[in-house]
Amino acid sequence: MKKFFVIGNPIKHSLSPELHNFWLKKNKIDAIYEKIKLEDNELEDFINKLRNDEIHGINVTVPFKNKVIKYLDKYSLEVEETDSVNTIYKNGDEIIGHNTDVAGFELGLRHSKINTLHKTIFILGAGGVVPSIIYSLIGMGCKKIFLTNRTIAKAENIKKKFKDIEVIKWGEIPDFDIVINATSVGLKGDSLGLDFQVKDKIFYDVIYNPKETQFLKKAKESGNKIENGKFMFIYQANQSFSIWNNTIPKIDEEVLKIF
Repeated sequence: MKKFFVIGNPIKHSLSPELHNFWLKKNKIDAIYEKIKLEDNELEDFINKLRNDEIHGINVTVPFKNKVIKYLDKYSLEVEETDSVNTIYKNGDEIIGHNTDVAGFELGLRHSKINTLHKTIFILGAGGVVPSIIYSLIGMGCKKIFLTNRTIAKAENIKKKFKDIEVIKWGEIPDFDIVINATSVGLKGDSLGLDFQVKDKIFYDVIYNPKETQFLKKAKESGNKIENGKFMFIYQANQSFSIWNNTIPKIDEEVLKIF
């Protein structure tokens, strides 16, 4: 039996096992997918389990998307452009890192019919998934990207890779068409402490569990369209599953009922 894992810290909120195990069963693949909480000093040993064929694939979530890179032998162009890994697999004797968040974000937006062409995007947060989102948005032809983070140095660090984005201080609210919350605040049920006096805008939260964070709840009450990260999550998982199992799993009504 093959074994797949998602690693992170925290990890309790992750619904990856529910989704992947559903697809494994549907496709009659003899495998199991589990979640595991790790510390930084456990990363190398865990990735070596893949090297030694004790496990067969790893998904990576907060806060390890960048930290795992130094333990890889090779990585994809998407990883090179974003410094972010969310899928690890073995090819021959080499451990390969890939970033399916890039495709997952774009396919998720398209599924939800959210158009970013010539739009101004405001991103909150500078964590591991943000470079993937920026890379996707640039590819989809957005007009302008503003980025803010409580620790401005982290946002400035992302700007080194994406020169055309504009970093602004936390608390400033620029004119925007779509605002994306890429912080993990919603996992704890906390508020961002930002005052959005807008309506008829699109508010997107990368978090999918809970389904409606405080950020989305307030936006909806003010007359804005809201979207969570469910479809990004499903599509990035779809891409990871395909890499590991050489099978493209279906995204249908049964899958959507998992959430």
